[in-house]
Amino acid sequence: MVTLKQIAAAVGVSTTTVSRVLNFDSTLSISEKKRQAIVETAEALNYLTPRNRKRTSQSGMHKVVVVHFLRPDQELADPYYVGMRLGIESRCHAKKIETVTVYHNEGLPDATLIRSASGVVVIGRHDEEEIAWLAENARHLVFADYAPASDEIDAVRSDLGLAMRKLLKALTGAGYKRIGFVGWDDVYNGVRRVQLEARCRAYMEWMKEAGLFDERLCRVERNTEECGYRLTRALLQETRRPDALVAGNDNMAVGAYRAIHEAGLRIPEDIAVASFNDISVAQFLNPPLSTVRLPFEEIGETAVDLLIERARGRTLAKRVTLASTLIFRGSTAVPASSPVMPNTE
Repeated sequence: MVTLKQIAAAVGVSTTTVSRVLNFDSTLSISEKKRQAIVETAEALNYLTPRNRKRTSQSGMHKVVVVHFLRPDQELADPYYVGMRLGIESRCHAKKIETVTVYHNEGLPDATLIRSASGVVVIGRHDEEEIAWLAENARHLVFADYAPASDEIDAVRSDLGLAMRKLLKALTGAGYKRIGFVGWDDVYNGVRRVQLEARCRAYMEWMKEAGLFDERLCRVERNTEECGYRLTRALLQETRRPDALVAGNDNMAVGAYRAIHEAGLRIPEDIAVASFNDISVAQFLNPPLSTVRLPFEEIGETAVDLLIERARGRTLAKRVTLASTLIFRGSTAVPASSPVMPNTE
């Protein structure tokens, strides 16, 4: 078993310095070159702290770093991603694996932290340069809620396009024909992409195939409650307003509700509303919101399971798609074959 003393001798520092570096003591004054040498030597000798030896023997892992594509304030505003992170943390806790979360900033994460972890779970979209850097520095890598172009990297997510098609089929089956959409542009790091966001793209394709598409009823801006409100207000001013509205997520649906109520219209009698995610607020709106449940907690849990498989020797990459579920409440009519959630009011 490798000891701190052996690492210290190899690098030419004290055992105390090695201990403080390997425990990420931010108060330690040491050059970056020397810090890197200690970490790389520990990795080369397969050193594990006493606290993590038992953990590793059970799961094959001792620490997972979660790399988030959002800032902390952005995550807090979106319960979908909070739930996904909690899914990761709860699965790690059950497996006695330590977790460290790194939120989005202007630069890349600390390379030393990434290399010291048994594996990395990346939440959300990152650009090609970031993905390549993470793949180079992480022992094992899994993406949650996003699938990179390379099929050599593990990923778990829901198929948003399929989920949208399921929802539109159900809504038209319930009698709605003039269905509007409010969502957001495909933007990453402030750069607007040519390719449409998955839900918007699927909406346009399905409505065109059904002969129901009206470009005036498809509005996109940013992913905020306020934009949901503003875009819905604009839709309601159309000469022929929609008889149903699909919002890109529940946060935007909250804004849509506000615009509809301010216009003196009733949900669902005058206009139905459906959405995506099924965050907790959905069932407490008036009326409760019909939505597509995306399994955010399960996505996080499955990402950890994929990392553990990698640590135990799996070499073939996996792409896992978890099913979405249509949940109909009071904001829409209910297709005969669809599940109905009880009104919680």
